Amino acid sequence: MFRKVAMVGLLMLGWWIPSILVGAETPLKVTMCAKAPVIDGRLDDEAWQAGPVFGDFLTIKPDYGRDPSERTEVRITYDRKTLYFAFHCFDREPGQVKAAMARRDNIDMDDYVGIALDTFADQQSGYLLVCNPLGIQMDSVLDANGNGDGSFDMVWQSAGRMDETGYVVEMAIPLKSIRFSFRRELVFKAMAIRVISRRSEQITCPAFYPDRGSMLKQFRPLVFTGVDRERTIEIMPAATYSHDWDREQGVMRSQENRFEPSLTAKFGISSDLTLDATVNPDFSQIESDAGQIDVNLRSSLYYSEKRPFFLEGRENFDYGATFEADPLATIVHTRTIVDPILGLKLTGKAGKRNTFCGLIALDEFPRHQVLDGELMGPAEDAFFAIGRYKRVLRDDSYLGGLYAGREWDGGYNRVVGTDGRIRLTGASTLDFHLFASQTRRPGNPDDATGTAGAVRYTFNRREFNIETGVIEISKAFQTDTGHLSRQGVVMVPVYAGVSFYPKSGLIQKIQPFYWGYQMIDRTCDKVESFNLFVLRLNMPRQSQLRFEGALANELFAGRSFPRHRVAVRGYSQLWKSLYLEGDFYLSRQILYDPEAPVGGHGVQASAGLIFQPTEQFSTTLSLSFANFFRQGSGEKVYDYSIVRNKTSFQVNKYLSFRGVFEYNSYYETLTADLLGSFTYIPGTVFYIGYGVGWDKSQWDGTRDILGNELHQNRRTFFVKASYLWRL
Repeated sequence: MFRKVAMVGLLMLGWWIPSILVGAETPLKVTMCAKAPVIDGRLDDEAWQAGPVFGDFLTIKPDYGRDPSERTEVRITYDRKTLYFAFHCFDREPGQVKAAMARRDNIDMDDYVGIALDTFADQQSGYLLVCNPLGIQMDSVLDANGNGDGSFDMVWQSAGRMDETGYVVEMAIPLKSIRFSFRRELVFKAMAIRVISRRSEQITCPAFYPDRGSMLKQFRPLVFTGVDRERTIEIMPAATYSHDWDREQGVMRSQENRFEPSLTAKFGISSDLTLDATVNPDFSQIESDAGQIDVNLRSSLYYSEKRPFFLEGRENFDYGATFEADPLATIVHTRTIVDPILGLKLTGKAGKRNTFCGLIALDEFPRHQVLDGELMGPAEDAFFAIGRYKRVLRDDSYLGGLYAGREWDGGYNRVVGTDGRIRLTGASTLDFHLFASQTRRPGNPDDATGTAGAVRYTFNRREFNIETGVIEISKAFQTDTGHLSRQGVVMVPVYAGVSFYPKSGLIQKIQPFYWGYQMIDRTCDKVESFNLFVLRLNMPRQSQLRFEGALANELFAGRSFPRHRVAVRGYSQLWKSLYLEGDFYLSRQILYDPEAPVGGHGVQASAGLIFQPTEQFSTTLSLSFANFFRQGSGEKVYDYSIVRNKTSFQVNKYLSFRGVFEYNSYYETLTADLLGSFTYIPGTVFYIGYGVGWDKSQWDGTRDILGNELHQNRRTFFVKASYLWRL
């Protein structure tokens, strides 16, 4: 099985289809400054006066290649240790510029500017660093198509200032904060961006066109000479103290104090090779996951990763040919490492074309698994080993390999495979993956082997987009390190959409599209079909309205159930101070009871409101709702709603206070969490928090029973601090 996977990888390496080349611009040699500019949101430094000014921006939203509505100027310089970028964003209506004194990474709905950097100039990944007009930072890691992972955090400096002409933003990016292959002459590729929120307008310099290759391919080369070769060394001690109170036999009782010290370190073996290590890592989450409707589920909920050690470099574990609604969501989902006590990670490049990443961790979670009051796990830790390799070919094409394994108590799950992407033309790509799994459960001497594979073809132009392919997952394929919702399926997904750009100012873009799949379920040898028809309207003020209808059936427990639906969705930044979003689905549904599944119908709906009357204060109110009625009898099986409020006051860019309140009507629980946080830079933080929970259980003298009134069932107090020491 594993030989088969390796052989396919070798065949794909030989099957190299040259891509159509787009002429690259002549590299720009950036001028080194004699004195570093002061990062204060002003352009009066000598460093900004000597260098060239760039302003050749064109739009990519709402349409491609149009002149922007406002003028933007960009300046670039550097010294031996730092890159500097400055943006002067002119605006004829400076009072309409949207900016919030928000927490880091919470400026999505604001005006902002940014710089995207492909520091290896290999079109595989990059950094995106953006700031709103007040200098609040947001950063992410980009893939070749320009899609960002906002969980990434970098240490850099910024400042913004608003005035009668618009606003000015300055950025300073230390070279020790980014990864690159050191040479006497560094060639980075870059793209500057600006977003004008109220007009739903995004502009870039240089211009981007979807039929000329990936976004990173169209970046502008920048040349820097004379920089220092620095080794990145970081040490981050952290500590968390917490104390809990739980209700036992109707009385709140104090539990033991917990103090958890930890140490995380980063060592730059070279400018492009980094070793991360952590002992007794602090993987506590400062804010709990937002509640999700967790009743009547076919598969487990998918919660995003929030823990810092796992976030950096996780884009390396992405692989080719992934689709929306793919039963195999990912091979590497690090939240499967539940309670680690040790972690090591090595990431970097060898030469211009070879990228690799390795992660190992010991997880205490198996010791603590409990079922029906009995401890299931043995007195040993689970061992995780994950490895990734990519060989860059031409343009944004690559060939890669991936291994992910989890072993404990004599059992294991091991997944190995290959993937890649081929750039066929400027507008089209072909990518694939093929994985094999080998699984043995504790106490069972037999192995189970399975495969999972997919091929995807994409074609993107201004006027229309196509995506299609084939997915196959065998009945025995398993991944303990990832997220898999179904096995034994063959699926053919299809997306086809067209885009119209009316001259009307109200509607900027009209997109009718079809998305669906046809699936054979080999566990019952029946066909499942999903066909979604959508009309999407994009408008100013970050607004979108979407109408959809679906003709579908779903297979469950060997039976076919109708899953038709109609829906409407929308969102809008109505004013600078008010953002609204909502959706409403009326659909045929299934009661996922393996023994006695039942068809039915119901409503799923959600609504959200963000009110921001000042730059510093905001409050968010959200509602999620679902219900289910049996088909035929009309009997209501359940209704479920979650109401959540989050209110924040940002004193300045470092200090904030927030409260989160959530009520769950299904479980009749209420929670309240209060948090004060100080974040100087990513890694240097201080948090103090207090949480309370209530439910309707009450002690009757022998056991807990359901009562009519809310009673406090838990309290938590915690303090967390960490300090990032950069050598």
